[in-house]
Amino acid sequence: MSDNFAPLRHVAFRFLIAGRTINALGNSFAPIALAFAVLDLTGSATDLGLVVGARTVVNVVFLLFGGVLADRMPKHLLMVGASAAAAVTQAAVAALVLTGTATVPILMALGAINGMVGALALPASSSILPLTVPAEIRQQANAFNRLSLNAAAILGAPLAGIVVAATNPGWGIAFDAATFGLSALLFLPLRRVTGRSRPSEPAEGVIGDEKTPGAAAVEPSRPNIFADLRTGWSEFRARTWLWAVVAAFAVINAAWAGSLFVLGPVVADDTIGRRAWGLVLAAQTGGMILGALIAMRLRLRRFLLFGAVSTFGMAIPVFLLGAYPHIWALMAGALVSGLMLEQFGVAWETTMQEHIPADKLARVYSYDMVGSFVALPIGEMAIGPISHVAGVRATLIGAAVLITLAVAGMLISRGVRTLPHKLPEPSSGTVKESVA
Repeated sequence: MSDNFAPLRHVAFRFLIAGRTINALGNSFAPIALAFAVLDLTGSATDLGLVVGARTVVNVVFLLFGGVLADRMPKHLLMVGASAAAAVTQAAVAALVLTGTATVPILMALGAINGMVGALALPASSSILPLTVPAEIRQQANAFNRLSLNAAAILGAPLAGIVVAATNPGWGIAFDAATFGLSALLFLPLRRVTGRSRPSEPAEGVIGDEKTPGAAAVEPSRPNIFADLRTGWSEFRARTWLWAVVAAFAVINAAWAGSLFVLGPVVADDTIGRRAWGLVLAAQTGGMILGALIAMRLRLRRFLLFGAVSTFGMAIPVFLLGAYPHIWALMAGALVSGLMLEQFGVAWETTMQEHIPADKLARVYSYDMVGSFVALPIGEMAIGPISHVAGVRATLIGAAVLITLAVAGMLISRGVRTLPHKLPEPSSGTVKESVA
């Protein structure tokens, strides 16, 4: 087996990737199915925004608590419990839609619950990965993880369109519920590599017949949850490279989300058409898959610097939307953008796992996620009114300039430019293939 796929030799990693990939496949169905379900119900884009927004707001609010819980208790319990709860809420949504008894307030309430359980599990699912593989192959593990999630997304979206068009949106949501249930079962074996964190070097955990680093002993007592939040904040703000990147991405994500998810469809309707816009988004995901394959093989001392510079590529499709919205230019720009964005994604995940203490990693992840996610609805809500005043073309070009300036601002940080990446030592022997 190629060294690029060395993480697959570890049973715990295989269970984690299988569960997350199946989850991602189901989640690629949910937005499409829910959108058409709400539009079939009321025909109102405002109602759809309320249903989607309820989940997003609650998700952001609970992310910090998810990080605390992931550092206080076994991570796999959060993942299993959240997946099971999400299966129940999505099954309820599916039943309401299929029976014609759904209402907007009920969908908002169920979406809020789904957002809460998702927030409680997300930091755990991100911080558990380094516990499943040895440190020297974390980079490949992160790349393979992102490769799997992107592959699930690029496969799921077209399938979701077919299912929803041919049957009923409720069946698409029911499929999402089923994938949550299956992922809960796949996360159960991870109990052998997780436990409550302790502020010391992690011990080795065992799953199957292999050893994996990171299963920590149970800590007898912990401070209250707000003290844990303060500790996570102290870890976050103490690292200039960390908060500099998160601050930059708050701006980048606002401009990016508003441009691609709000103005992108508007421009597509007036130029290349809806079907072609789907091809543009598919090209971007294809670029991310290719980018993950490339990122597996990189051996760079300044990995974070390389990833940060790569984010300049995010401005390309935004600029093209405003300046030259032609199908082949947009597809090429989206492909390059996805490829470059993935270099940052792998570099960022690997850097955080390498430089943040394991017993605080989930809390730091949660601050990172809040800083990034909170900007998404802001950008989506603000860019429409701005475009009415400035014009769609000028707004998109301005957003591309804003992304470029935010990346440049991130690179001002000396930590971002100089933070070292510990390259793995060349292997002197073979790695035993583990058996599940």
